[in-house]
Amino acid sequence: MGDSNPTPRISVHQALGGGPVADVLLWRKYCGGVVILASATTLWYLFEIAGYNFLSFVANVLLLLVVILFFWAKSASLLNRPLPPLPNLEISEKTVGKVADELQVWINYALSIAHDIAIGRNLKLFLKVAFGLWLVSCIGSLLNFLTLIYIGVILSLSVPVIYDKYQHHIDEKLSVTHRIIQTQYRKIDETVLRKLPLPSNKEKKMQ
Repeated sequence: MGDSNPTPRISVHQALGGGPVADVLLWRKYCGGVVILASATTLWYLFEIAGYNFLSFVANVLLLLVVILFFWAKSASLLNRPLPPLPNLEISEKTVGKVADELQVWINYALSIAHDIAIGRNLKLFLKVAFGLWLVSCIGSLLNFLTLIYIGVILSLSVPVIYDKYQHHIDEKLSVTHRIIQTQYRKIDETVLRKLPLPSNKEKKMQ
């Protein structure tokens, strides 16, 4: 017996953090979305279609920026004009601490997965990781890294908006797909995975 009541609507804006990033991804700040899309498209075109070298491009842009700032500062001192409005170019200890804490969480998570596979002999986890790496390898053989990043930018600027607009219909389709996947996984688990020999708890303690 299924519930007749519809699934409560999730706030996509809150799920994305509810800040300026969420506003850009949901196109509530239209200018921000346009700037990101235009910048990503321009960079992808320059490096993929036009054939520019990334290192040379970055060096030339930085060289142009340094020259402009140098002559701006020199002319400002001669003409009694204000200096270039540069912010305080340093990273605070708080920001470094946040990044380090976030990296620690992800690294420990990856190490725990490796431990479960190598020491715990977790077959299900091994198959999931192997399938994920195989899928990444297949995608990498079809697309290069820059194109993959560009596709990620396009998806990040389109998927949240589409989901926010058609959330109810998408949730229904995802629910049906999830049930089908769960059913197929149970069949594989009963017919294949449970018949494979796994180490006993005593063997794991001895290791």
